[in-house]
Amino acid sequence: MGIEDPITVVLEQEEDFAFRIRFEGLDVPEVLSDEAAPLGHDQGPNPTRLLLASIANCLSASLLFALRKHRNTPGKLRASITAVPVRNADGRWRLPQVEATLHLPEANADYQHLERVLETFEDFCTVTQSVRQGIDVQVTVKDALGHVLRGDHSGEAGA
Repeated sequence: MGIEDPITVVLEQEEDFAFRIRFEGLDVPEVLSDEAAPLGHDQGPNPTRLLLASIANCLSASLLFALRKHRNTPGKLRASITAVPVRNADGRWRLPQVEATLHLPEANADYQHLERVLETFEDFCTVTQSVRQGIDVQVTVKDALGHVLRGDHSGEAGA
């Protein structure tokens, strides 16, 4: 699978707010996500936690990439990320800010070109940069017969 190929993730509802997540094209186990009580049953990370994990994972991988690009061989990186949900003007929960902390395993003097690495690594992070810029999310809703109830009608039979 190339970097420019479409990425597909399939979710199927298990029960209540629990969903099985399957990553198309990858031979990896499915992931179970679930909302926190009282909506769900805390059977897995909720979508907010998955988003935070994606941001922290991407930042860590981007930092590792930038370090290696400048001929560094760091030990194991560690990251933590925190967000405090707040209600917006409409009373909906949002994450207005996240705080990610990346921990290098060695002292700064042990790295080559660290200043350049730190200036550029975030640019390699697809997830963080996409979230920062905003993502145009197009939503289509179909019924069991494939009729488009909301969104793009171009893929509908007879359209």
